[in-house]
Amino acid sequence: MFYYVKGTVAHTAPYLAVIDCGGVGYACRTTNNTLAHLKKGETAKLYTHLNVREDAMELYGFATENELNCFQLLIGVSGVGPKAALSILSAATPESLAMSIITGDEKALTVAQGIGKKIAQRIILELKDKLAKGQISPGGESYGGTGVTVIPENKSSEAAAALAVLGYSQNEIGMALKGIDLEALSLEEVIKQALKKMVKG
Repeated sequence: MFYYVKGTVAHTAPYLAVIDCGGVGYACRTTNNTLAHLKKGETAKLYTHLNVREDAMELYGFATENELNCFQLLIGVSGVGPKAALSILSAATPESLAMSIITGDEKALTVAQGIGKKIAQRIILELKDKLAKGQISPGGESYGGTGVTVIPENKSSEAAAALAVLGYSQNEIGMALKGIDLEALSLEEVIKQALKKMVKG
């Protein structure tokens, strides 16, 4: 229904940003990471997700499409609601979350408030499985296809898998990783540089 809202930041509070668009204030539930980019009185653009329940309609807004993609992936996991997803994305950036999923680092997820070991394990299991069933590396090698999760063995494959979690296609990932010094940079820096190239593109 809404792809994004763009307007003046009228008000911020924990997990909330109100964006004034032409005299209408849109209350967007959001993360600490997005709130850190907002300043009252300045123009902001938030990519949105409308969550509809029987008793309420709530709008969620994010500073980047990557964060929105991660939010939508998380709420697709059984037992993970919007509140838990916001908590996770307040404690982790999209790229660090993607790395946690790919490497099976449940401790990184339990840092988020209200996220226990069982939920963290479920997130890793279900989102790794999504990669295993459909995502492909830039080299054309499937990470799965048999329903069995395969952890990438090198930095290029790990970066590709993490970018795939964020919603990028095989071709986009392949182009973004070209020219990046995989040996000299950490995995997180490789992912960050690739994301920067894709945003500029």
